[in-house]
Amino acid sequence: MPETPLNIGILAHVDAGKTSLTERLLFDTGAVAALGRVDDGTTRTDTLAVERRRGITISTGVVSFRAGDRTVNVIDTPGHADFVAEVDRALGVLDGVVLVVSAPAGVQASTRILWRTLRRLRVPTLVFVNKLDQAGADPAAVLAGLRKRLSRALVPMVTAEAAGRADVVVRGRPRDAPDVVEEVAEVAAERSEELLADYVAGRFDDALMWQAFRQQVAAGAACPVFLGSAVTGAGVPELVAGIVEFLPAAAPGDGLRATVFKVERGRGGDRIAYARVRGGTLQVRDRVKLFRRAGDGTLERSRRRVTAMTLAGREVTRAGAGDLVRLSGLGDVRVDDRLGSPDGLADAALFPPPGLVSVVTARPGEETRLHQALRELCDQDPLLGLRVGRGALSVRTYGEVQIEVLLERLREDFGLVARFAPPAPVHVEKPVGVGEAVQFLDRLGPTDPVVTVGLRVAPGATGSGVRYELAVERGSLPRAFHTAIEQTVHRAAKCGPHGWEVVDCVVTLTHSGFKPPLSTAGGFREVTARLLSQAFARARTRVHEPVDRFDLEVPGPAAGAALIALAKLDAVCEPPVADGDVARIAGSLPAAATAEFRRRLPALGQGEAVFTADPGGYRPWRPVR
Repeated sequence: MPETPLNIGILAHVDAGKTSLTERLLFDTGAVAALGRVDDGTTRTDTLAVERRRGITISTGVVSFRAGDRTVNVIDTPGHADFVAEVDRALGVLDGVVLVVSAPAGVQASTRILWRTLRRLRVPTLVFVNKLDQAGADPAAVLAGLRKRLSRALVPMVTAEAAGRADVVVRGRPRDAPDVVEEVAEVAAERSEELLADYVAGRFDDALMWQAFRQQVAAGAACPVFLGSAVTGAGVPELVAGIVEFLPAAAPGDGLRATVFKVERGRGGDRIAYARVRGGTLQVRDRVKLFRRAGDGTLERSRRRVTAMTLAGREVTRAGAGDLVRLSGLGDVRVDDRLGSPDGLADAALFPPPGLVSVVTARPGEETRLHQALRELCDQDPLLGLRVGRGALSVRTYGEVQIEVLLERLREDFGLVARFAPPAPVHVEKPVGVGEAVQFLDRLGPTDPVVTVGLRVAPGATGSGVRYELAVERGSLPRAFHTAIEQTVHRAAKCGPHGWEVVDCVVTLTHSGFKPPLSTAGGFREVTARLLSQAFARARTRVHEPVDRFDLEVPGPAAGAALIALAKLDAVCEPPVADGDVARIAGSLPAAATAEFRRRLPALGQGEAVFTADPGGYRPWRPVR
């Protein structure tokens, strides 16, 4: 039985060399005959014109190589903070990750954001310190910075002095004990020369201890660090060996199960889906079940026939567990759709949606084409969240770079010249108390639909969205009427008393009844929408604004000025923590103010500040007076 393919991601901050590393892995393992270069526009993963022109990765690309008997599928993911949701989505189909750090630049703000995400999801991770061939690269300083700014559980696999020698690898000496991670890190950092001598002399061969360390890495608790250069190839063979040694392939499941993690346009405008097969087999000509969670929370299902399949750049007729395949024929397929089984749909949204929204306009007469183009782009990235209201189109974005890329894609892929208004925050409403509303069959007005519906609204858990529950017997209504009520609840919650979407609430059906043949699904929808509006009003809702969690490092003398600037932007800060000659400040900041603070930071931090921010939920909104 063939081994399950290993699916890994390449992550990094901008310009750390991750696309170059991907190209080096392909070339050194014989997957390609020529080494692709970013500067020449000959890379295999950055396929969009805007990616080649900007020299950055925007969408997720997939390539493969062989390492011994194992097939390794590599996903080259975006590095810019505006595309961090794309990274988060890709992590859901990966077995492990290689995090690339530039030796001259060291740990960057986006490196820390990526690291925080990897630790939150406990993704097995290797670190590759790249660009050691460049002037100013100090391996020892980078290793110290990694352990200081990321984690003390990072274990160097090669000493700083031996970083240029591609044949030297140092194995840490872990122990099967609760403090294994800390001890391994300390040993690797403080006794690396001694361990190197032991390894070269063949005195370090405790298989049991090595196995314990491998288990820690597989659990996401320890992280091996490799050093080298994607340009020269130094250290890359050791990285390949480490990928096979440390990153475990997921066990295959039973029955067809696959997750769509990327959608792109084919040459004819049709949709091409990239999917990870988690179990069973998928064949060309198969009619497969396709599942997705609709905007109103209900489960949608359909059948589609696979007309073509590509695996590792080759046309194939069959794919199995672990394969990353490129599929044609799936119609209106979207990112996060499931094939074969709906398993995992409830956990699909790993990353919060953008907290900013921009109104998009086009030249007169092109509004319909703009709507179609934006819908296509939103199917490729569901978090963009296309909205149509009061004759205007709007999408949700993470920042200015993402808007610039959307403008370029609209122009190049669809021939549209569009304009984005300055981003504005997307507020939400949350119930303050409990509210109820009911209509009974025996108390109807002359124009009321002939139905009984009762609804109760109550606060829900943070991050729970809108949860619909029943306090009546499911058999009290035909299935079609239950579906009409539930769909209307989710649809009507999109616009609360203050005009914003209502979230973190529980809506319970408390009363139900019907009278054949007078009761209709349309009547249940009409009454449900009206009663939910009344229940929201009686519960009272409070408007909340989106905030970003942030971590800030500034030189100690600059901490006061940074705190004043944050206070003026309505940030909530924790007390500063002194760490040597720097001060660390953590807190939350209105999402609408994050870009402004980034612009002020170089002057505030004397050019040495490190600022990381990512979506941090919502807080009660206080109108500016």
